[in-house]
Amino acid sequence: MASPFEGPVQSLVDELGRLPGIGPKSAQRIAFYLLKAAPEDANRLARAVVEAKERVSWCRRCFNFAEGELCVYCRDDRRDYALLCVVEEPRDIVAVERTQEYRGRYHVLLGAISPIEGIGPEQLKIRELLARVNDEGVKEVILATNPNIEGEATAMYLARLLKPLGLRVTRIASGLPVGGDLEYADEVTLGRALEGRREVDA
Repeated sequence: MASPFEGPVQSLVDELGRLPGIGPKSAQRIAFYLLKAAPEDANRLARAVVEAKERVSWCRRCFNFAEGELCVYCRDDRRDYALLCVVEEPRDIVAVERTQEYRGRYHVLLGAISPIEGIGPEQLKIRELLARVNDEGVKEVILATNPNIEGEATAMYLARLLKPLGLRVTRIASGLPVGGDLEYADEVTLGRALEGRREVDA
């Protein structure tokens, strides 16, 4: 079937369609927006993409995004070296930081164990995690992988590796969202909420 648009337009739609979460219609809408935008706006976006690809790499310590050798969290000497939060992706750090409850360091696995997708432990930054635990005086590892099948499998695998090292290994609690109704909670979520219950201060 012939492409509905001229060469460069179809190429732009195709490339936008390869982005996660962008379907064919969204790709067309974004492409048309960019084509109608002022040249300086489109050029600014293009420059931002090129500059990010040229200047941003992985932090050599935690595998977060970094401009230079270390990311902003690894460069911050005020953060607690003894506390290490393990997440799947750099975007998860943003979510944890938004809570303003955590002042330790991070380690990004760059994925989760998923046999269906052919991702095993050797494809993740697990060897590097174990090296950090040994070298950096870590006392507690918080497993903050996603509460899905892959995230749970990854957390269980890491717990089996870390527990024999004499560390405190904890898992983030998962349960009911604030503002949610019990009747709409699935049994797994409600079960987790019951397991993670705490004393109520009167």
